[in-house]
Amino acid sequence: MTPGGSPLVITSAALRRGGRDLWSGLDLTVAPGELIAVLGPSGAGKTTLLRAILGLDRLSSGRIEALGEPVRRAGNRRIGYIPQQRPLPRDTSMRGRDLVALGVDGHRFGLPVPRHGDRDRVDELVVAVGAEGFADRPVGMLSGGEQQRLRVGQALADDPRLLLCDEPLTSLDLANQRAVVGLIDRHRRETDAGVLLVTHDINPVLSAVDRILYLANGAFTLGTPDEVLDSRVLSDLYGAPVHVLRAGGRLVVVGAPDAEAAHHHHDEVHG
Repeated sequence: MTPGGSPLVITSAALRRGGRDLWSGLDLTVAPGELIAVLGPSGAGKTTLLRAILGLDRLSSGRIEALGEPVRRAGNRRIGYIPQQRPLPRDTSMRGRDLVALGVDGHRFGLPVPRHGDRDRVDELVVAVGAEGFADRPVGMLSGGEQQRLRVGQALADDPRLLLCDEPLTSLDLANQRAVVGLIDRHRRETDAGVLLVTHDINPVLSAVDRILYLANGAFTLGTPDEVLDSRVLSDLYGAPVHVLRAGGRLVVVGAPDAEAAHHHHDEVHG
């Protein structure tokens, strides 16, 4: 990617599953340093979009360029990926810093052979995500929030210029949600990385979001939070009455088919 170039460009993209379009005609250019939240009900294709960008799912039509190159199944080390928070088994013996180290040396074929500087890089990442206090404990004994901080460190190992986040806040308490959002937000501000963040609740990330891509009913809408999180706009998208309520500083989407509220959106594909 040339300096100042767009980390992600999606052109006329469509993806079909089970004989129906999850979405089509999608044009999206992510600017350097921009954070876009991806919302939508179950089955809308949010995670599938991330998988297509990673080269794991093929588009039905259209084109995706990530960091100036067409996506490929071999992947791109300059794309970071933060998965959903799923607790690791309690008997997982690796230390917290070992989980981070997988992002530094785990991509090489065969057993990882430490290179000069690898340990220093792991130490830097542990500090960056605030994990100094638990990095040497068995990862299976850590809380969900602590494990997720380590996954963020793993995703940032190669200083990615494009960061894909698949519901990274699921099952985290409010303090850890804020901490993880803060880490993602700091990375994109310091490095000009583009960020696509799938979430089932816009509220924890609303202060950091530049635009929202809302997928629903085989269609989509794209714009600023004020433009997208609007009763008329979402009613047109769903083809049914939808109301956006503001209560106690939080946004709640009411009446959307397959989603009673903004914090009840889930995707259908877990990669």
